[in-house]
Amino acid sequence: MNESTLFAIAFFTYIGAAFFYFFYLFGKRENLAKMGYTLSILGLVIHTAALILRTIESGHAPFTNMYESLSFLAWSAILAYVIIEGKFKLRKAGPYFMLIVIGLMALASSPLMPANATPLVPALQSYWLWLHVSVTLLGEAFFAVAFVTSIMYLIADSREKRGTAKEGAISSEKLDSVSYRCVAIGFPLFTLGGLVFGMVWAYKAWGTYWSWDPKEVWSLITWFVFALYLHSRVVMGWKGRRSAIIAILGFLAALFTYFGVNYLLAGLHSYA
Repeated sequence: MNESTLFAIAFFTYIGAAFFYFFYLFGKRENLAKMGYTLSILGLVIHTAALILRTIESGHAPFTNMYESLSFLAWSAILAYVIIEGKFKLRKAGPYFMLIVIGLMALASSPLMPANATPLVPALQSYWLWLHVSVTLLGEAFFAVAFVTSIMYLIADSREKRGTAKEGAISSEKLDSVSYRCVAIGFPLFTLGGLVFGMVWAYKAWGTYWSWDPKEVWSLITWFVFALYLHSRVVMGWKGRRSAIIAILGFLAALFTYFGVNYLLAGLHSYA
């Protein structure tokens, strides 16, 4: 069994998980959510095997082109969600978050993303590639969970203020707390992978820590947005709606850093 077959199996497993989560959302049966969670874990295991095979087949890290990067980001996202779901039992976030994972997998498997593995250029033949990209994408995965819970917070808060919150709905307070915890995990990962490891690798590869490459600039913008989130929350005591809006803007900045820079702004970090 090759990597592409395992990737396809993981993809359909995630779709199955999404269906069970959506059935739970409308049917309110706890066993449906548990089945969705179980399938998410199963998909994660299969996806992990696919990434390992990709690494063996290609002879390098499994995130050196857009196909591989999208696959690894989807894997990171489902890993982050499984951890948060296991800790906080956010069953109702499952359907919406699985849509993000499925979207990433669908984009990776589209004809727009050539899946052929190619030899690495000399600058990428470094263990810093593993450290820089993997840790950065793990940080962004937790930002993605914070994005979903922040949107859910805005909806829950609005309903609670209008007195129309449904029985058994996740409280806005819990959603706000989970969003904060996700950013608190994602921010140091993004800082370490995206900035620290990235600058060290840049110095070793190009002789400079910072070159104002478009992806470097947008990574810094993303970092500042989430730094603002944590500063305003810890130092200024901001919570709730303002924090949720900052978290949403931060994830949108991360998305532009990931997608927009690759296709709109040419630079050293653009995928072929």
